[in-house]
Amino acid sequence: MVVLSIVLAVTTFSACSKLLPSMIDPSQGLCGPVSLSSAQTIFFSKGNDQFFANRTAATGLGPFFVATGCGSCHSSDNRGHPFTILTRFGQSDTTGNTFLNEGAPQLGTFNLPGYTPEQIPAGASSTKLIAPITAGVGFLEAVPDSEILALAAANENNPDGVRGHPNYNTLPANITPLNGAIQRSDGKYICRFGRKGAVHSLIQQVADAYNHDMGITSSFLPYNPYNYLDQTDPASAPPAAPEVTSDDFNSVVFYVTCLQTPVQRNPNDPTVQRGNLVFTQIGCGTCHQQTLTTGNSPIAALAYQTFNPFTDLLVHDMGAGLDDGYTEGNAKTSEWRTAPLWGLGLAPQVQGGYTYLLHDGRAHSIEEAIRLHGGEATASANRFNSLGQTDKNALLTFLKSL
Repeated sequence: MVVLSIVLAVTTFSACSKLLPSMIDPSQGLCGPVSLSSAQTIFFSKGNDQFFANRTAATGLGPFFVATGCGSCHSSDNRGHPFTILTRFGQSDTTGNTFLNEGAPQLGTFNLPGYTPEQIPAGASSTKLIAPITAGVGFLEAVPDSEILALAAANENNPDGVRGHPNYNTLPANITPLNGAIQRSDGKYICRFGRKGAVHSLIQQVADAYNHDMGITSSFLPYNPYNYLDQTDPASAPPAAPEVTSDDFNSVVFYVTCLQTPVQRNPNDPTVQRGNLVFTQIGCGTCHQQTLTTGNSPIAALAYQTFNPFTDLLVHDMGAGLDDGYTEGNAKTSEWRTAPLWGLGLAPQVQGGYTYLLHDGRAHSIEEAIRLHGGEATASANRFNSLGQTDKNALLTFLKSL
């Protein structure tokens, strides 16, 4: 528990979303909401407080948990750190997770006193995952399914063998499909959040985070994972009273939905511009799509906006080197959702001055992360390796500007 205390102390001081909007300089980091009304700003502030609040046993924490608050894993609304790495286990193919009655899908790193620590059961596959960036996710949610399907269709004849596709998954009983969501003939929906892209909406993402990361029940996920243990049929476990109120829960969803997108730094620098051109020339932009457009949204500032996340929201086969033996939805074990690159250059600020990239933080530099790209990204990675030093440095400078 000493390590957890250290992490919480660090993230408390680095959580720049605690700053007032008037104190935020977007050119220096993330943080802050999109344009909101006065009433929406108040609700956003409530969500900010809940996001960075630390839960205790008295407020529903546990008995198994990874962190005591959302901000512990998403410092400054950016990426996570190996101190708060998640361990998922139990599913190695697209038929579903057969270890729910043994604590799946997530291992509790810590436990309250009096409880035996969780362990990965024999025969279960597992993976390590660092929390993805939070800023800008409301824009990603507002991208219409039709645009995601169009991006997948554009891969059909890609000469580099890029064949990204949406991750379709079955929605939990209490999760309502997004407005305009296109249901497949088998009843499944396009998902877009999480490292495997298996989560449909931000409501589902927040419900999963409360439930799996903190052991806290909500009206969307009223079953504590602990109650699943030793149940022949986990669905038969009695639902628990929600440990987070609907108002608090909704304020956190609103908070993450309304976070502004990261702002590129020095976009007019000649080296940055040269690096952007190289990025396109070697094929990185095929998956890391620079520009997407949102559709309708109940939040005016999110509706019909063109923005630059550098992702296509599709899952791609990244080769044997990144095959973790675990999956979710209809993604294969070697498939990963294209990670947005925005905020990439600011990652060391929330990772202790170091760099931990890819799904499990194994890459300690941007260049190492590129070299570990395989599968559908092999051609682009090979072109990167063949670049002259000037173009290679320009590309890395561009990526660090994001």
